[in-house]
Amino acid sequence: MTTEKKYIHSDRMISLIAENYRLIQVMSRFGIPMGFGDKTVSEVCSDAGVDTDTFLAVVNFIIDGFSSFNADTDVSVQSLLHFLRQSHIYFLQYCLPAIRLKLLDSIRMRPTDISFLILKLFDEYVQEVSTHMNYEDETVFKYVQSILNGMPQPNYKINTYSEHHDQVGSKLKELKSIIIKYCPADAHSNQLNDALYDIYRCEEELESHCRIEDCILVPAIMRLEERHA
Repeated sequence: MTTEKKYIHSDRMISLIAENYRLIQVMSRFGIPMGFGDKTVSEVCSDAGVDTDTFLAVVNFIIDGFSSFNADTDVSVQSLLHFLRQSHIYFLQYCLPAIRLKLLDSIRMRPTDISFLILKLFDEYVQEVSTHMNYEDETVFKYVQSILNGMPQPNYKINTYSEHHDQVGSKLKELKSIIIKYCPADAHSNQLNDALYDIYRCEEELESHCRIEDCILVPAIMRLEERHA
């Protein structure tokens, strides 16, 4: 994979979006709104109360194809935590429900055919994602916040999370295969193809989300743990 341009503080934010439209979602999850004119990355982040180094760490990690990241990079854990929490809200409250609606619109539900299996697998996948993200929200992120508050929880370490951070993807791969191989004959093709496209895109975004947690969040928390040791 060819390494893409690394962005810096003085680059225009509009350039990031024009050259990498997928970064629109990154901006949204950091809480950065549109309408920033020709301001630089640093100026836009400052206006939104976002740590610029953390924003750029995530942006450059994504556009570089997750091929490299300096684990010693100093990031704002608070900004990163906000980004990850907002990502959970996006997946669970918007992205996955929107895909389910598209699946419902594209197939006729009958409990004895492939249409029923498609929705069943999708719902099982959503439940796995929800369980995983709820664990992060209620256990991992609360632990991280306790460190930031100067009162780390004594019975937990971030490597526990790192060792068990399995990506939930087996059911989604099975679902994609079933849709492609056994698409119901009476399905609305354009709508089902649109849903399938969104499933692929969601899968890529979830993998990106997991890599950011593993490669940026975990090393940052390990450094904080060392300071409180």
